[in-house]
Amino acid sequence: MSQSRISGPFPIRPSRHSSRTKFFLFATALALVANSFATNASEPTSVSDPEIQTFLQNHCSDCHANGASEGGLDLDTLPGTIVGAADLAVWVRIHDRVQSGEMPPPDSSSLDESQRTDFTTALAAPLTQHHASEKGTVLRRLNRREYENTLNDLFGTAVELETLLPADGRSHEFDNVGESLGISMVHLERYLDAADLVLESAIAKTADPPKTHLIETHYAETREAKTHLGKVWKQLDDGSVVFYQAFGYPDGMLRTSSIPESGRYRISITGYAHQTDQKIPFYVGAKSFARGSEQPTLGYFDMPPLGPDGEMTTIELTAHLEYRYMLNIIPYGLVVRDYNIRNDGVDGYTGPGLAIAKVRIEGPLNDDFPSRGHRLIFDDWQRNEVMPNSPSKREKSWYKPEFELTSNSPDESLRSSLQRVATAAMRRPVNEAELTPYIELFRSEQDRGASTEEALRTAVAAILCSPDFLYFREPAGKLDDHAIATRLSYFLHRTTPDVALLKAADQNELTRSTESLLSHAKRLVADPRLDRFVVDFTDAWLNLRDIDQTSPDQKLFPEYDRYLRDSMVEETRQFFATLLRENLPVTNLVKSDFAMLNLRLADHYGIEGVDHANIRRVPLPKDSVRGGLLGQASVLKVTANGTNTSPVVRGVWVTERLLGVHPAPPPPGISGVEPDIRGAATLRQLLDQHRNEDSCRACHALIDPPGFALESFNPIGGWRDRYRSLGEGERIDLRVNNRRVQYRLGLPVDSSGALPSGESFEGFEAFRECLLKAPDQLAKSLITKWLTFATGREMGFSDREEIESLTRQSAQRGHRLRTMLALVIASDIFRTK
Repeated sequence: MSQSRISGPFPIRPSRHSSRTKFFLFATALALVANSFATNASEPTSVSDPEIQTFLQNHCSDCHANGASEGGLDLDTLPGTIVGAADLAVWVRIHDRVQSGEMPPPDSSSLDESQRTDFTTALAAPLTQHHASEKGTVLRRLNRREYENTLNDLFGTAVELETLLPADGRSHEFDNVGESLGISMVHLERYLDAADLVLESAIAKTADPPKTHLIETHYAETREAKTHLGKVWKQLDDGSVVFYQAFGYPDGMLRTSSIPESGRYRISITGYAHQTDQKIPFYVGAKSFARGSEQPTLGYFDMPPLGPDGEMTTIELTAHLEYRYMLNIIPYGLVVRDYNIRNDGVDGYTGPGLAIAKVRIEGPLNDDFPSRGHRLIFDDWQRNEVMPNSPSKREKSWYKPEFELTSNSPDESLRSSLQRVATAAMRRPVNEAELTPYIELFRSEQDRGASTEEALRTAVAAILCSPDFLYFREPAGKLDDHAIATRLSYFLHRTTPDVALLKAADQNELTRSTESLLSHAKRLVADPRLDRFVVDFTDAWLNLRDIDQTSPDQKLFPEYDRYLRDSMVEETRQFFATLLRENLPVTNLVKSDFAMLNLRLADHYGIEGVDHANIRRVPLPKDSVRGGLLGQASVLKVTANGTNTSPVVRGVWVTERLLGVHPAPPPPGISGVEPDIRGAATLRQLLDQHRNEDSCRACHALIDPPGFALESFNPIGGWRDRYRSLGEGERIDLRVNNRRVQYRLGLPVDSSGALPSGESFEGFEAFRECLLKAPDQLAKSLITKWLTFATGREMGFSDREEIESLTRQSAQRGHRLRTMLALVIASDIFRTK
């Protein structure tokens, strides 16, 4: 079974709320934000210790003072007091370059190790002090994904809100870091629109559960059948319609499956693989003619041949479908060769096809009526339908019931409703004083003529746009139980804490006992909602969210299609999930004895024996290049531009994302190296001159070797020994997806290199072996990224000592991922602001 949610376009409607309501919301939010920034500013920190200044004068002034400013560092203008992040960054860079031995240059300094240690120790004290005072000052709000998850989970809805809200900024690879999550009047307007959409979806529109629709349809009944049956589609004696090719016109859109109203539906597809003894993979998606609408994927499935007694197979899935969306069913891997179906018809064709007998759609499924959100708001009220003046109107299809809220104790019901909503939304107990503004808002809405339900709905919307909902309540210092519960839940489930976690927070279990905290973490890891963490973390950490930033050149890489694209991303997500759930060593990120594959990926990688549409664990031979992240097509695609690969781009990706080392940006005025599109010279050859410049050599010595190793993979992750081009080289003629393709094989690939340590490697496999010798660095990098993702802030100077300690503890336990995760959650960094 598969579950999915379909997103659709939501117009920005004129708000139903009064200007008074908007003013209340905006003033409350902006006052809190301004107050927080005003009261939490960090104090300036002096770095004028004589030992520090004497060292700089004696060992650094020749190159960085008195008019000299090599590398952009001018000691004459260097502030002696750290005021903000920019000042801190300069001093941290000085500390790190001296500590590493990079500066002063060994060939121009008589500095001994004791002097180096004395300087870095003296400088570390003010750096630690300033960062410790600064890291608790930044407010963090819910990002778009967290906001959508939270509202839908609170109210039992499945509304797509992410695209309605302004895009979140990225910082340190992630889009949940407080310093990049600003707020504006546009945000607040959109939050009000989003709250309206969720409340509209959650609040019951009828007294009884909505009618369940049953759609049973056949492709033979569609408008396209009149045109395509007998030409590119074939109808069999059993009524099934057969598709023989995966690409081109027509696709598999089923017009007769139009969804009558938004909701969750059960979908059944009955058919079989025709004229073959092999399974046929096929895609199920949804399609809408609405401008700007998404075309979401519901899943990939295998359709087997008829059973021994001629029985067909029924594939079932559930999905949330929006109004007027239609199903789209497309077979993959079917290519008609040496036969022109469109000209010669299908009757004489003996190749395989996907036969679909019928499609059944049932819904909306009303397992939870009224919704969780409806009950959250109205449980203290009697909500009765107002009968129309003509009872016959209730039988009309256009009739929309109106409701009236009543209560024997309206004030008590109001207070109870708002208390329940606010406690759930704010993720902590709410006192009477905090409820007062929302009660007053309710009263003011009634005074201007709103009904009880309208006024209550406005007050609830105000709660959902309040700072206490939008922002994490994390005062500087040690977190309280509710803040820890919130941090843990948004880390692992990307949503508001569940009942069990909130109950533990109410009883102070999370601060009283590390074992209790880790017990809840273990429970959350075992929950299916961990998939949200896997998707959000891997997509940001590995940059998978940019998978569609470039489109592979179809002349050079005609084998790239949607099935491959979707499979690439899912491979990496499920690979990381497997490492976590099975508690495998961190070195699997570099090299593993298995991969997560389906038929499409296996074909792309040249791995035999895989015949299933869904991603599954597949053992790999010892000499395979595919185990680990670096051989995965998703990673290789997001580090290429669709036509060429760049050792620099891929090298930076490896050093930053995998090793946690962030090279300095290129000096001003240094341009990048452009590839030779004719294929007459490789980018490596063009880089040689560039990297020999004095200002470029140090960084390129670090970032180029990993990039050179990955040159064995093309822009869509295929293995290569020679570069493809449209210019010079050996001509290759192919027929791919029923069309003729021609490109050229050019210069050979050189994937050898040498690491900054002097260790050389002859190719990709040897480079992986070099990385396997640094498990501590791999673990430290992942621990740091988890802490950044969990806390919503960059790890800085004052965090270094504890991160080193966590890395040592991880090493003692074999650097296993789930064990590392527990260390992160139990850390002081995780439990403090």
